[in-house]
Amino acid sequence: MSVEQVGPRAPADGLFIAVEVEEWAVRDRELAAKLAEVCPVDIYHAGARGIEVVREHLDECVLCELCLNAAPPGAIRVIKRYDGDAPLRA
Repeated sequence: MSVEQVGPRAPADGLFIAVEVEEWAVRDRELAAKLAEVCPVDIYHAGARGIEVVREHLDECVLCELCLNAAPPGAIRVIKRYDGDAPLRA
């Protein structure tokens, strides 16, 4: 499993979506655990340093909005690459 730390200047890119995590949220271990729990396709991993994204799972995203609903407003951005980089809205 390949995971990576993400942030606003280092989005995790997939073919169909990208995920950005605001700098203030990246190291929030409680949020990381919550995201790992709610994501049905395991895009998020609760790492020792906070939120990590499993790159191999990005394009499995079903656009369910569970991550957006679990996170504080503005903490997570899911960007639809196939739709002119439009953000997914909860």
